[in-house]
Amino acid sequence: MAGASDVREREDGAAEAPLTPAVFHIMLALADGERHGYSILREVERYTEGRLKLGPTTLYRSIRQMLAAGYIVEAEARPDPELDDERRRYYRLTDAGRRVALAETRRLARLVNLAQQTSLGVSLGGATSAGLDLNLGGA
Repeated sequence: MAGASDVREREDGAAEAPLTPAVFHIMLALADGERHGYSILREVERYTEGRLKLGPTTLYRSIRQMLAAGYIVEAEARPDPELDDERRRYYRLTDAGRRVALAETRRLARLVNLAQQTSLGVSLGGATSAGLDLNLGGA
């Protein structure tokens, strides 16, 4: 699976290679607004109910790749220094990053739909994608 710096955006917004889970989860954490690194870690852990914990090395390597690919930028506006640690860097999705994240979401949805049409879907009891809780790989 390719890292963000190995992925190029096609005209339709899709990445030419699937995003790594770390990159996709960082994009999800940034989908609704700016966050600093530690906040991204906590958000991923929160919405995965602790099943996925990104380490700092994975997080910051992925952030560097995403910055280089143009999927995220460092936010210019900063919180009041009285209310926040001035060393923190805040990140936000770019328009290109949002397009790639949406394309990856569609790709994953098609993959789940395909799996549901096979004997894997039958063994899941015919669960729909909305109610499906796949924990593949023990993450």
